Amino acid sequence: MAIMPPSHSAVLRAEDGLPLNSSAQPVRTWISILTFAVVAAAGTVLRFLFIARKPFWFDESFSVEVARLRWHDFLRLLWWREANMSLYYLLLRGWLHFGFAPFFVRSLSVLCSLATLPAIYWLACKLFDRQVGMIAVALLSCNAYSIRYAQEARSYALFLLWATLSSGFLVAWLREPSLRNRRGFVLANVLAIYAHLYAVLLVAVQWLSVRLLQGKKDGGWRRNHSGLQRAWIETGVAALPLLTFVAKTGAGQIRWIARPGLRDLLDYWKHLAGNGGWLLLLLYGAACLAATLPWRGRLRFRMPAEWEAWRLQFLLIWLVFPVALTVVLSLARPVFLGRYLIFCLPPLIILAAAGLASLRRGWMVLVCLAIMLFFSLQGTVSYYNHDFDLERDGSAAAANYVYDHAQPGDAILFHIAEGRIPYEFVGGLRAGDAKGGVGPGPAIIFPRHGDRLDYRDVTGKPTMEVLRSAADKCPRVWVVLMRNEVAGYADATTRMLNQAFGGAFPEMQQVQFPQVEVRLYSRR
Repeated sequence: MAIMPPSHSAVLRAEDGLPLNSSAQPVRTWISILTFAVVAAAGTVLRFLFIARKPFWFDESFSVEVARLRWHDFLRLLWWREANMSLYYLLLRGWLHFGFAPFFVRSLSVLCSLATLPAIYWLACKLFDRQVGMIAVALLSCNAYSIRYAQEARSYALFLLWATLSSGFLVAWLREPSLRNRRGFVLANVLAIYAHLYAVLLVAVQWLSVRLLQGKKDGGWRRNHSGLQRAWIETGVAALPLLTFVAKTGAGQIRWIARPGLRDLLDYWKHLAGNGGWLLLLLYGAACLAATLPWRGRLRFRMPAEWEAWRLQFLLIWLVFPVALTVVLSLARPVFLGRYLIFCLPPLIILAAAGLASLRRGWMVLVCLAIMLFFSLQGTVSYYNHDFDLERDGSAAAANYVYDHAQPGDAILFHIAEGRIPYEFVGGLRAGDAKGGVGPGPAIIFPRHGDRLDYRDVTGKPTMEVLRSAADKCPRVWVVLMRNEVAGYADATTRMLNQAFGGAFPEMQQVQFPQVEVRLYSRR
């Protein structure tokens, strides 16, 4: 029987296909509150622990410098180049008024990640019951993938929060089609899209899942369905500026993404499961299988769907469809990147929680959960010591090196304009300036459109005229090179720089950092 809204009441009937046990809408008992508080406290400790141990890398420095731009430059840069993640940049802009230390900057993501714990509890309770909700919170609190991006000054934790809330409001709307739930659904979807553009894949997941409910065409369902149609139209209208930006800029901003291979897919699933290796991934797979096996005869992905089958179909589509679609699209233009698909973590967590809750004995649930949490904590400890999904560049270390060894009268230029971003961030950090500007250091030759970072200073490469002028006028020039190799060979800008500076400066010193090279050209 299809899920249908009531005709004359906001209370769902059993014959509509939804269970009416009280656990579907959890009662806030002292036991549940205490349990949640203990689990949330553990998640809080794990997210704040060693939060400042890892150095800021380029993307994090970029977030801070975008947020520090003057309003004119900030808005121009968003529209011209960085509309994606604009919600995070806006929140970070306000956050920086209260602190500028790396610990504080990353704390914004920690708070978003912690807010996801009650959000996933709410969603799991709407789909299943309190037991599944509490298990889901426990699994998410120790998940290394969630913790890793809770300690990143980027929008991924914010994206995960709004994606979870969006699906929660969708389920709430299906259970009780009220104006409040529809508005919450629209707001969460819009904010998820402005947190990260890949949220449009979540909207596609929701649309596909709701299609499975279109069984009986009575008046109640038509009213329910028309309400969702209006919600999606409102979402599209609200997201129109971002969609216009995408139409204007195309896929140029993600042209650096490599085409995924089988190893990339396997690594993605291992990371999503919590960085605990194959064993933890197999445990998650077994738990998900335990949740779906009892309904294998009904999981036919056709209309209409019963509630018990639909909730599993929804989670499976959410878990698999975005990954499968981005992999297929990557055959033409690479668009698959693991961290962009972090919003697929909630269905994995909830499916695994439902599988554990389906075990017959309570002690079996506790033992299996304890084993999964043990390997999840191992994955988290491993993350504290080593990143597991990317290699951080040494852009901040390179900037510190330049500031430490520069002399009065030195100049500096960047092989690509974006290379100035970490230099600005480190300079502001050293000067204790959260509003923009850098501490004493070499004068910037390129890119430079003013005394402070300008929206035009994040793109382009130096011309031969700029290089020759620097060679003629400056006794010592620092050069920072990032991503300057193509297929193992120096790119055109590096070759041009070698030509311009090679004869003008008799001395050249090189220092190598991860993915960054610093050169000092001097006449003595």
